[in-house]
Parts: sequence; structure tokens; C-alpha cells
Amino acid sequence: MLDELLGRAELKERIDALEEEKHHLERQRDAEKERRAEAVTERQQAEERVNRLEDRIEELEDRVERLQGDDGDLDFRGVETLRGKRLDSVLSRLSSVEAAPEGALTAMVDGDLPDEVREAFGDHAPLVSRAVPGVVATDDAGLVSGVLVPPNPPEPFVTWGDGFEFETDWFRPEGKFALALVRSDLFAIGEYEGREQQTVTGFESDVKSDHSKGGFSQGRFERRRDAQIDEHLERCREEIENREAKELYVVGQRTLLPEFRQEARRTKPVDATGDPDEALEDAFRELWTTRLYRI
Repeated sequence: MLDELLGRAELKERIDALEEEKHHLERQRDAEKERRAEAVTERQQAEERVNRLEDRIEELEDRVERLQGDDGDLDFRGVETLRGKRLDSVLSRLSSVEAAPEGALTAMVDGDLPDEVREAFGDHAPLVSRAVPGVVATDDAGLVSGVLVPPNPPEPFVTWGDGFEFETDWFRPEGKFALALVRSDLFAIGEYEGREQQTVTGFESDVKSDHSKGGFSQGRFERRRDAQIDEHLERCREEIENREAKELYVVGQRTLLPEFRQEARRTKPVDATGDPDEALEDAFRELWTTRLYRI
């Protein structure tokens, strides 16, 4: 009775209603987190299946090329896409190899095979030619024989030693850098410390993709679309210039990448899709992937 006189009853009912609404929103939030986690897991599993299929397709394409060429009896022992823990494991094994003095060959080949590499691989040199550009590794006992195509290749070199000589940042993200994803209708840029994303920004632009039957002529439509893309790219450049990290990687639509090759350490075409955050996550995984050819 006293609560009703003082207006407390109504306030208590309102508090109870708000508490119930809060619990309901918390349940919605938790359910959404669970759905996102499941979606991430499903996407990663799908990516692994896609990678396995890509590996198999490349093996078959190599086999077709081999059958059509002069090296019909040669084939890779295997082709594999490496990232994450699997990549770490392979690099760890390579770094643990001990050979006789001048018994391990490491080379970055980007073009014709150097004589040292051709002589080291002998009859299997044509396979190396098909796998490069990449980091070539073999030893005088023939225990190791392969080519790694890294995401961040060094300048060409050839060296012999008592072990394989390579830097981990050829294969893995290390230190501070920025990664920009550029498409004609989407942009995203993230700042990273190794594999950890520190910041991310992005936007989407309304760029016409199809020409309707009415309205503008085809020529006028294309000019308008080109102008929209130019405006979009100008916004992309402004965001890139505002980055803090000195090192820059730019990935995305193949036709747009030449616009950024001067300032980027490396550019790479990728098919990342989704909103800016999701697309950048996909782009990061695609960039930091190493291809392994076993010879």
C-alpha cells in the first residue's frame, strides 16, 4: 500500500520489465555470438575444402601440361597450400636440417634457373622451372627437395651452406604493417602487429555495375562508372596515406592493383568478398599463404 502511495509499485514494475528486456537482449547477443562462431568455423572448413580442391586441380593441370610437354615422365610428388600451424611446422622442419658444409642449397628463383640450381636438381630441373618463382631448397643427400612460393619473396639469390637459409618473414606476417583491400566498390585497410589486427577501417561505394536498357547510352554509362571508380580510388588513396605503419601490402581486384604498386611492398589479386571487415579477414588469409611443391 505504501509502495503504491509513493509510486514505488510502478517503478518496481518498470524495473522488472527492464530487467526482463535486458535478459532477453543478452540471450539474443549470446545466440548471435554462437551463430557467428559457427559461421566462422563453417567458413574455415569450406576454405580448407577449397584449398584441397585447388591443390588437386593444380596437380591435374600439371599432369596435363606434363603429358603435353617433353617432361612426360616427371611429376610433382605433391602440391600443398600452407598457412598457420601447418606452415609453422614445415618451416620448423626446414630450419632443423643439418647438412655437410656446403651441402644444403637455398635459392630464390624468379625467372630462368641459375646453373647451380639446374645442376643440383638434374633431371628434375624442369619441375623446378614449373614451380618458380619461389624459394628452392635441396640437399646433397636428396632428403629435401622442393619449392616454396612465399607471400613475401626476397630478392633472387643462390647460396650453399650447412643448413637452409631463409627468413620467416618471407612466409609469415611479422612486425608492423598495413594491409589494404581494394575493389572497385569496396575498400578496407587494417594495421597489424604480426598476425594481430590492431585497427581496421573500410567503406563501400555505390559504383554502377550493370547498364540498364533505358536511360544513359552505353558510352555515357561507362564514363559515369569510370568517374565513380576514380572517386572511389581517390578515397582509397587518402585512407592508405593516413596509415601509421610504414610497410604496406595491397590486395584485391587485379585491374586496380597497378595503381598502388609504387607504394606497396607487394600486391596480389584476391577474391575476398563480404562486408569490409569480413573481406579483409579473407584477404589476410589469402595473402599469407605459401604454396609447397614437392620435387
